[in-house]
Amino acid sequence: MSSSTCCPPVLPIPTTFLPTAVLTVSPPALPPVPRSIDTRLPLRFVRHGATAPNLAGRRCGGDLDVPLTAVGRQQAATVAEHIARLDPPVKLIVTSDLKRNRETADIIARRLPGVKMLVQPAFSERRLGAWNLKPIAQTQPWFEARLTPPGGESDDEFTKRVADAVRKIKQQLAERPLLVGSKGVGRVLGELIGLADRLELGNGEVWEFDFAERPCLETAWGAL
Repeated sequence: MSSSTCCPPVLPIPTTFLPTAVLTVSPPALPPVPRSIDTRLPLRFVRHGATAPNLAGRRCGGDLDVPLTAVGRQQAATVAEHIARLDPPVKLIVTSDLKRNRETADIIARRLPGVKMLVQPAFSERRLGAWNLKPIAQTQPWFEARLTPPGGESDDEFTKRVADAVRKIKQQLAERPLLVGSKGVGRVLGELIGLADRLELGNGEVWEFDFAERPCLETAWGAL
């Protein structure tokens, strides 16, 4: 067969609509497919924008209340555009009372008309006492060994505090809440749903935790 009779090249198909096979003839007309409904009830989470200690590679616990930098505010504005396009939409923002979390939450809320805001101090970052402003590289082994910082909060105390706060908002998952928090809070949420690896989110990074699928999540202090 000559090259003039070869089939034309197949154009790339977007992966989000990739069929199980490429049809060579037009398929018969089919009735419209109903729009799929997301029945999950995930807790959406975003880490706050960058602070000066974050940019310097220093520890910044919940007992160190610092504001966002200009970089952090831009990160919050950028992630707000992403969150504004989520479907189903966010109807509730939950945040701690730390400046960096409140600022990030306020910037996001400006892109979500009518969204409700809930301030829950229990979602604040772990109190780090004498470890505040120490280099992350120096202190990381201490965190992984679950040591307690002098004048700070133990890992068990912090984990229990975050878990109790999750328990209190589980009834509000139908509002598709967005939790604005710190890296340590995201790490604990990952542990609560059984992630194998330690979750280390960057500033302005978004994650989803599906607690609704774990109604009997067992922990050392009871079921969530």
